Amino acid sequence: MVATAISAEEAVAEFEGTLRGALLRPSDERYDEGRTVWNATIDKHPALIVKCAGTADVISAVAFAKEHSYPISVKGGGHNIAGRAVEDDALMIDLSPMNAIRVDSDAKTARVEPGVVLNELDHETQAFGLATPVGYNSTTGVAGLTLGGGFGWISRKYGMTVDNLISADVVTAEGELVHASETENEDLFWGLRGGGGNFGIVTSFEFELHDVGPTVLSGPIVHPFEDTATVLAEYRTFAADAPRDATAWFVIRHAPPLPFIPEEWHGRKVLILAAFYAGEMSEGEAVLRPLRDIGDPIADAVGPHPYAGWQQAFDGLAETGLRNYWKSHNFVEMTDEMIDNFVEYGEKIPSEGTEIACAQLGGAINDVPVEATAYPHRDAEFTMNLHTQWEDPEQDDECIAWARDMHEAMTPHATGGVYTNFVPEEVGDQQAAYRENYDRMVEVKNEWDPENLFRLNHNVEPTK
Repeated sequence: MVATAISAEEAVAEFEGTLRGALLRPSDERYDEGRTVWNATIDKHPALIVKCAGTADVISAVAFAKEHSYPISVKGGGHNIAGRAVEDDALMIDLSPMNAIRVDSDAKTARVEPGVVLNELDHETQAFGLATPVGYNSTTGVAGLTLGGGFGWISRKYGMTVDNLISADVVTAEGELVHASETENEDLFWGLRGGGGNFGIVTSFEFELHDVGPTVLSGPIVHPFEDTATVLAEYRTFAADAPRDATAWFVIRHAPPLPFIPEEWHGRKVLILAAFYAGEMSEGEAVLRPLRDIGDPIADAVGPHPYAGWQQAFDGLAETGLRNYWKSHNFVEMTDEMIDNFVEYGEKIPSEGTEIACAQLGGAINDVPVEATAYPHRDAEFTMNLHTQWEDPEQDDECIAWARDMHEAMTPHATGGVYTNFVPEEVGDQQAAYRENYDRMVEVKNEWDPENLFRLNHNVEPTK
């Protein structure tokens, strides 16, 4: 036993010597910081944490994990709701030190490493008045967002994040670095666009960029919660006719203490319409006017804003270190019964940080055929995320039960699909996440990861 323990320790030391980055053991001072992710309900203890400085470290880590039978977890931004970046007794491959971005403003492309978070990408691309569609919380990692599909304020005009992915460099289960694109390893490239971390570890993403900003028309419109039914009925009409430059989401929550909301409304339940226009400012004023004319709002802060600033506008509502649980549905329309449910469950929101959020999709997202990428949800016009957030562990049962109850109530109105990045459980919902494309994903898994080395994700199991 002693010889085995020494041998294992020596193997770890030898592995550490191959790295340009750092290796953290449970006894190291930085270990707890390294294992901590955004969602405070996740409390896992990996055997080792590899803070990769580059692709060579990723290759070494995969080889070491295979040789010594460690499960592999992969961390990009650490923002995944299910906490799949970290697992007990696993080798955690932390990509966060790999955060280089190179923008080619002439070609309108960006080469992005997997440790980059969204506000870092926006910062670099907006220097040239360019952007690619990414999510609505700017502390989210580019890697996890992209591999799950990715959508944001400009997606109705320019599509999903994966629709703007040109190529990727991938470390495979064999420990090899391969390039994937429409013309090279096409099946792998197909799987990366919506298949999560099932097929390898991406060490570089290449994105198409578009002319956006740097100033856009955007802002929140705040209504009393009591007006939710009438406001959403008119919002539904606006959304149905909105051009692709326009996007409007809504959120039901307790009003945060923001300066544009009158102080007497802070902490009271409200309905917030979040409006965005990607085109010319003067056109946007006319297009968004019907949305702004709905009801009698408490506050209307729609106006010219820096695009990068608008991308960060809701970061404060999803801070790191709180307890989180999500449930989600996709919808092709918004019915009267759905609006009734929004009101009913909005009245019972279990914590001040909890929100019912509904994003408007459609447009360019749904131009892409279902079979073109692993991301399958090309019929959705709206996606609902029940974002339950709280601090006290004693509220766990109450908050999770509320989300599950509302999710069940909305099920009859939903498509049966779910956005994989919104799935809170470690396992389950794979068929709902991947839908019609699941069987083809199994074929890609069989080819690129037949032993299921990359399984700490919303996993597609191989059949070999």
